[in-house]
Amino acid sequence: MHLLLIEDDLDLGRALQSALTVEAVSSEWRRRAADAPVRLDADAFDCALLDLGLPDGSGFDLLARWREEGSLTPIIVITARGAVEDRLHGLNGGADDFVVKPFETLELIARIHAVVRRVARQASERWIIGDLVIEPRRYCVRRAGAPVALSPREFQILLELARDPGAVMPKHLLAQRLAPLGEAVDAGVLEVHVSNLRRKIGADCIRTVRGVGYLLATP
Repeated sequence: MHLLLIEDDLDLGRALQSALTVEAVSSEWRRRAADAPVRLDADAFDCALLDLGLPDGSGFDLLARWREEGSLTPIIVITARGAVEDRLHGLNGGADDFVVKPFETLELIARIHAVVRRVARQASERWIIGDLVIEPRRYCVRRAGAPVALSPREFQILLELARDPGAVMPKHLLAQRLAPLGEAVDAGVLEVHVSNLRRKIGADCIRTVRGVGYLLATP
């Protein structure tokens, strides 16, 4: 999973990035509204964490712009402004969740997973694609009822592909999302991990789109 973090507070931004990395979630951190991407592209980010009180503008303006441009990427507002009016403004303006500071980091991470699942049409902690069952929080995978033992990298590759079954995941984006697990992954190493994953869950599960990337086959 790859997130966009818009937060001007140095200490909070560093703490959030550190906590996300522990959860194998990569992130890009921006401290000003001017540094935020003009468009919030679902191919680039799985979720955005958006502070309202930015030094050069309001997070509400970013939220409104992204939604007006048709972005469906989940957006969670994180702010010290907890008045009912602010909550209503954020939620009615297109935010998927509204979290008031100070908050528990583990709760925020749970909320991130919840909104990403919701957008991915995964209503529970059990992701079911044909006879493949994935439980992300338990690091558990079963195929046709039989448990499958995967390495952390193999599991993360499967999880990224399973977020949108049948859609092609470009190789460079998949490699980027594996970065929190350690060193950067080059194309050759990625191919080895995908080959090992195919061997364990079945060669029919993962298809290669030559010159582009991989997809998780749907029934």
